[in-house]
Amino acid sequence: MRALVATDLTGINSLAVRHDWPEAPMRAGQVRVALEAAALNYPDLLMLTGSYQHKPAPPFVPGMEGAGVVTDVAADIDRGMISQRVMVAARGTFAETVVSDADEVTPVPSAWTMEEAAAFPVVGKTAFHALMHRARLQAGEHLVVHGASGGTGHMAVKIGKALGARVVATTGDPDKHAMLLACGADAIVDARATDLADRLKAACGGRGCDVVFDPVGGTVFDASLKAAAFGARILVIGFVAKAPNTVRTNYALIKGLSILGVRAGEAARQDPAIAASYRTDLPALTARADLRPHIGATFTLADAAEAFRCLEARAFSGKIVVRI
Repeated sequence: MRALVATDLTGINSLAVRHDWPEAPMRAGQVRVALEAAALNYPDLLMLTGSYQHKPAPPFVPGMEGAGVVTDVAADIDRGMISQRVMVAARGTFAETVVSDADEVTPVPSAWTMEEAAAFPVVGKTAFHALMHRARLQAGEHLVVHGASGGTGHMAVKIGKALGARVVATTGDPDKHAMLLACGADAIVDARATDLADRLKAACGGRGCDVVFDPVGGTVFDASLKAAAFGARILVIGFVAKAPNTVRTNYALIKGLSILGVRAGEAARQDPAIAASYRTDLPALTARADLRPHIGATFTLADAAEAFRCLEARAFSGKIVVRI
């Protein structure tokens, strides 16, 4: 089959489309999906240099999510799944087919395009797990979303709004304000501001933020500690700012803060109740709220290396999708 392959760990230049990549065998409990689209996530970029916690050995097919049609199922899986339009969370989605555990595929909402469906599994589960299971976000609370114009950030804005929070989004790009307002942000703060903590606190009614969703780290994490209300929950999603922070534990002590790591996939592997929540509660929320991802750009598989360069440069808001 055709697949985008990382031939070594030297980065984007190692990517090449191959036409002779073998299809993966199917085991019990699995399905095969003919993919129509796949979406990029920041860990995909890190894996090209062996910089992510999951370190596939080259050559490998990158990609963590996609959407397509079920073409085959293992003997222990209901054959009624064949021909269903599904979104899938699995390794190696920049290819014509992918094999996935059956409980990692979800029907595509009827109003969604395949590109939208491909861009949802990772960011949807990450934002949902962070806000529902880790922070236990409540209606009326002030939620700050850093990196809000990125793939995970804009989904946190949408889910936060759907859960009844007042959402304060941060971005360093004025051109992305309109998209964030359309996603449901109540206020937007310039992430580049030298007085970021003061601006965040003011945007949260003067008392500070109750929940912080932070895929960025660096100076915005430090500002969040200062802007946090007593008892706030700070969600650590990642470190787009390149390095983990050293936490000022005096802030955590004095303000009674909870600093919570978020790993949506690992949480589901460790706790069956969380995995079940992804299969029931998240689709229920999707059915009552508009959680369709914002697609910033689409590329063909032949041009996928350029898609990775755009992700690295943060050239687009929302998600970048590759049509297979």
